Amino acid sequence: MSINPSTTLLVVSVLLFLSVLASKTASRTGLPVLTLFLLIGMLAGSEGVGNISFDNPETARFLGIIALCFILFSGGLDTKMQQIKPVMWKGVTLSTFGVLITAVTLGIFVHWITDFSLMESMLLGSIVSSTDAAAVFAIFRSKNTGLKRHLRPTLELESGSNDPMAYFLTITFITVLQQPETSAWNMIFIFFKGLGLGLLLGFLIGKIMVRIINKVGLFSEGLYPVLTIALMLTSFSLTESIGGNGFLAVYLSGLILGNSNFIHKRSLLKFYDGFAWLMQILMFLSLGLLVFPSQMTSIVGIGLLISVFLMLVARPLAVFLCMLPFRMYYKDMALVSWGGFKGAVPIIFAIYPMVEQIPHANTIFHIVFFITLTSLLMQGTTLFNVAKILKLTIPEKIVKKTILEFDRDTIKSVLEEITVAPDFKCVNHTIVAMKLPKTALIVMIERDDKYFTPNGSTVIETGDRLTILADSRENLNITFNALKI
Repeated sequence: MSINPSTTLLVVSVLLFLSVLASKTASRTGLPVLTLFLLIGMLAGSEGVGNISFDNPETARFLGIIALCFILFSGGLDTKMQQIKPVMWKGVTLSTFGVLITAVTLGIFVHWITDFSLMESMLLGSIVSSTDAAAVFAIFRSKNTGLKRHLRPTLELESGSNDPMAYFLTITFITVLQQPETSAWNMIFIFFKGLGLGLLLGFLIGKIMVRIINKVGLFSEGLYPVLTIALMLTSFSLTESIGGNGFLAVYLSGLILGNSNFIHKRSLLKFYDGFAWLMQILMFLSLGLLVFPSQMTSIVGIGLLISVFLMLVARPLAVFLCMLPFRMYYKDMALVSWGGFKGAVPIIFAIYPMVEQIPHANTIFHIVFFITLTSLLMQGTTLFNVAKILKLTIPEKIVKKTILEFDRDTIKSVLEEITVAPDFKCVNHTIVAMKLPKTALIVMIERDDKYFTPNGSTVIETGDRLTILADSRENLNITFNALKI
């Protein structure tokens, strides 16, 4: 069948345009925007008004993997280490043991109420065990409201780091279904191998990214996003090729890069934020096209039972067991439980059994799709009210003033000038190479009676007059010493 490029591009552009408009509607109504992306894809599908035929799980999985790499990498870039340090162990516990408890609890329930085998039930439980907190914060941002007691960074860290665990569990149960003779010890070895290699390569590639970006000296700023895309995809593919967890490596490399000083940082962060949205839209549209609404009618009853059990039993049980040692308030645990949205990842992982031709794969896919849809609709439309009832929201006037809503690096209070002498250490070095404190910024340089705004790649010369902003006199002195000595 021949493909008309102009027609295809027109369809894609119309769907993207509708999705962007839908995001504006979602922010006003309180609906998670991802829900509307899915619905637009379903309406455009072969059983919708668009009548677009798309029944290729392998293509959808490939697109999903690429999209998930961008989303996880962007999430890592946006995560501030100073914000997640206080909740590091909470987030890691939820993203590992929390995912495992959710998967096992739900798997047992599915096995009890369906004719799925135990391993097939555990596979379904594993697929829907991860969360997507991006939808949570889209709701709170639309309401101009925050959360108390580090709840936001807790959910952000969990959602950004729990996909690798869900991925491992999904692949594990697919392997067990295909190769029943696989031993438990072999699965444990594969898990720790994937975890270890993912952490190691993610950390190393993140550090290498910083050095390459700062040293390569590209002639065009527009090439730096291309460079980071190549490095990001390398971190995934290289890690996967040697048996590591590629998604973990991608997230960690983004986390390392985002918390380092590098050239064109602001523009790269904006680029990945926009590109992550594009990937989410394309991914959800393709997943919406892949589903057949007529096949969902037969699983509505069982899907609703599983959804309710997941939201009211499996997820709260996992949060309670994981957070009890940290003495978290019951109200906080309730909100974390209710904020465990299902997003793109479960639907992408549900494609894997279809590609591998696992028994009941088509039914599993449509159940997972239904669970994701009901999770977004039921939890998404009520989360803000639940947070208000639990008295965990920060009032609007406080949100507008709080330091957490701004980039800490941009909050300065001390302004000084310094003239670069020939014996200064910074002479003939780029600004980014000097590793100045994150709380200080060279905002202007006077050179030969001309003024300009520098960036990380600007080379400091003898006689330059530097205007420096810092958040305190102490950090200003540290900056002066870094330039001189």
